[in-house]
Amino acid sequence: MTTQSDSQLDRFIRSAYAARRLDRTQEAELVVRWRAHDDQSALDDLLAAHLRYVVAIALKYRRYGVPLSELIAEGNLGLVHATHKFSTEHGTRLITYASHWIRAFMLNHVTRNWSIVRSGNGALNTKLFFKLRRERAKLVSLLGDGDAVDVALAARLQMDPTLVQSMLGQLMQRDVSLDAPLFAEDEATRLDGLASPDASAEGQLMSHQTGALQREVVQEALGCLDPRERLVVEERLMASPEDERSLADLARRFGVSRERARQLEARAKIKLRTRIEALLRERAALDWPLAEAA
Repeated sequence: MTTQSDSQLDRFIRSAYAARRLDRTQEAELVVRWRAHDDQSALDDLLAAHLRYVVAIALKYRRYGVPLSELIAEGNLGLVHATHKFSTEHGTRLITYASHWIRAFMLNHVTRNWSIVRSGNGALNTKLFFKLRRERAKLVSLLGDGDAVDVALAARLQMDPTLVQSMLGQLMQRDVSLDAPLFAEDEATRLDGLASPDASAEGQLMSHQTGALQREVVQEALGCLDPRERLVVEERLMASPEDERSLADLARRFGVSRERARQLEARAKIKLRTRIEALLRERAALDWPLAEAA
């Protein structure tokens, strides 16, 4: 059944896509009328012409569980903010400038509403939230969803594995009431089962040993790759987002086609995943600390 709010959202989206598009000259004229002459109708026309982009960006982020109407509302605030700061002096179109603010407002809303438990605010927290999600997704495509992913993720980010696991817990799960019963036939609640957050000396030592062993596993697994495969992994999968190389870049470096570079990457993924899983099994058989963390 369609609710009134759904109907209103549908009408807004249809209206956004029905608004007339502006060419560069029309847009510049409206900006001048708004900035130089405080023409409110010019501002309204500018905003209306760019609402379609707000909707398009919001649709990309609806998978995070935030209602589309809220994303669009935040994106509209970002668009208004950008329009008040925009200048035509650099020759860019408004949407080129505004898209940054539209995304920023939306993503900040996602992180603020992901959990009622705050782990920090602002751009740094938002960047960390989405970086961790992006890096884990990349490693899942490489290694499959399993223990090897968390091992490689901690090593790649050069972070304490316990901290990474804690952050992943916040990322992968949403809030659950502590007063909710554990079982339908039992009065015990989740609150009754909470452990002390203070790590023991033994736990701290175990965390340190586990982090060292995880890095060792990843480094040893890289040894199963030939030089070109290892370069692909290091430049594509283990590099920071700022330093990551494209397949086209590596293809030019190797003197091969882009498709051949893609095949090298796919082969390296299979070999690396297989080797990491084998090493994890070996550690488990030896009853090393890594076995307990995996």
